[in-house]
Amino acid sequence: MHIGLYFGSFNPIHIGHLIIANHIVENTGIDKVWFVISPHNPLKDAHTLLNEYDRLHLVELAIKDNHKFRASNVEFHLPKPSYTIDTLTYLTEKFPLEQFSVIIGSDSFQNIHRWKNYEQLLANYSLIVYKRPGFEVKETYGANLTVLDAQLLEISSTYIRKQIKQGKSVRYLLPDAVWEYVERNRYYK
Repeated sequence: MHIGLYFGSFNPIHIGHLIIANHIVENTGIDKVWFVISPHNPLKDAHTLLNEYDRLHLVELAIKDNHKFRASNVEFHLPKPSYTIDTLTYLTEKFPLEQFSVIIGSDSFQNIHRWKNYEQLLANYSLIVYKRPGFEVKETYGANLTVLDAQLLEISSTYIRKQIKQGKSVRYLLPDAVWEYVERNRYYK
């Protein structure tokens, strides 16, 4: 089985994430997308993150009816901060019959040279890069890349958190179950 690993903080998961994952499953050789919730991305500020188990629960709520999607807490049990290459090495050892590819936005791909052991990652794993406005894929670093024009919404988890903090509705930016849970638990207020 070919599994696309969609790494992220998912703070919170929103419909943009789901649109990208669905586009990848429907338009590539990927059979399933695993949403890998990162407890702490070393390139992001940890103090703005909702608890990792709460973010995992929100992802589970968002994808519960899609058998092609899975929420993964694999990085919760690995040393922190999380590094993609370490997670890939662990998963490859644990699931030797699976083929793993990394799903990444073109904005993040432009910083791949800053990632831990990025040469090893690019030499051993394929990447599925979805284009983000203003971030063209010019340098490939010799990677096995598939570049996609996925339908994107110009929304972000940062924008959603700001809207909530300001008391504004984000109802249609989140899956219904996620929106209801965030509201009920007063997350990001």
